[in-house]
Amino acid sequence: QVQLKDSGGDSVEAGGSLRLSCAVSGYTDSSSRLCVAWFRQAPGKKREGVAAMELAGGLTYYANSVKGRFTVSQDKASRLIYISLGSLNSDDTGMYYCAAASDLCSWYRIGREEFGYWGQGTQVTVSS
Repeated sequence: QVQLKDSGGDSVEAGGSLRLSCAVSGYTDSSSRLCVAWFRQAPGKKREGVAAMELAGGLTYYANSVKGRFTVSQDKASRLIYISLGSLNSDDTGMYYCAAASDLCSWYRIGREEFGYWGQGTQVTVSS
């Protein structure tokens, strides 16, 4: 049973940066397919997928709204997946969740939120 714990959310000023972490447990085979994605939900808005990574091969996916500003990376030894948030603006405010699926990533999967495992969320607030 895969379990996720996300952390690292904070309040930052516009233009600042932050790094969120997602600790993955219960995933014992590093060669197996596991897609870890990051979603966010702003107050009053629909949740959206912003980035994802296939852990086995390291392939990454980014939404246009964050491309060039956000970076997903992993520490395989520690089973941590990071998302570094840069050049933050008020539109980046929201609850951020990591999610995992035992399969390859795809925008189809991300758009339909077809992920069986979710973290509890971590709040990012950007003040202007």
